[in-house]
Amino acid sequence: MIFCSNCGQQVIEKIPAGDSRTRHVCESCKTIHYQNPKIVAGCIPVQDDRLLLCRRAIEPRHGLWTLPAGFMENGESTEQAAARETMEEACAEVDDLSLYGVFSIPHINQVYMMFRAQLANNQFGPGDESLEVGLFEESEVPWDELAFPVVRLTLERYFNDLQERTFPVHVENIIRHPRRKP
Repeated sequence: MIFCSNCGQQVIEKIPAGDSRTRHVCESCKTIHYQNPKIVAGCIPVQDDRLLLCRRAIEPRHGLWTLPAGFMENGESTEQAAARETMEEACAEVDDLSLYGVFSIPHINQVYMMFRAQLANNQFGPGDESLEVGLFEESEVPWDELAFPVVRLTLERYFNDLQERTFPVHVENIIRHPRRKP
């Protein structure tokens, strides 16, 4: 951030009084600009023992497979965001949403809230952000073509839980590991 979104003056980085973190501060209008993680809400849409995946038509990770998910909008609940993203990406209605996982990804400032959901009917298809969509059993999942580590983790947890037919809420941190030098 270079300029204040409140008054347009240049901001500086400093620790405001009573705070413990460096923030962007406008010394002209005294606005403190807080930057917080983004919440991503998504679904594991299921029908019988198959789940719905989408092949991405957009960057990042164009052409790879993912669960329907995206950034929350102001004025909606996490469940509403997850259902909206499923409709936008897979043209699918879902119901019976239940929280399945909260995955914090601090190195990219995101928190994923994933919900198990039932497909409301057998109607689905690619939305504007998807090249194709399909229902997959565990053995059919394109594991080597998954778009994001959080999707792989969610699917691994889901299929493990499916074997036991118990679905606890998973709360985990996804830590980026430093790349090893060859």
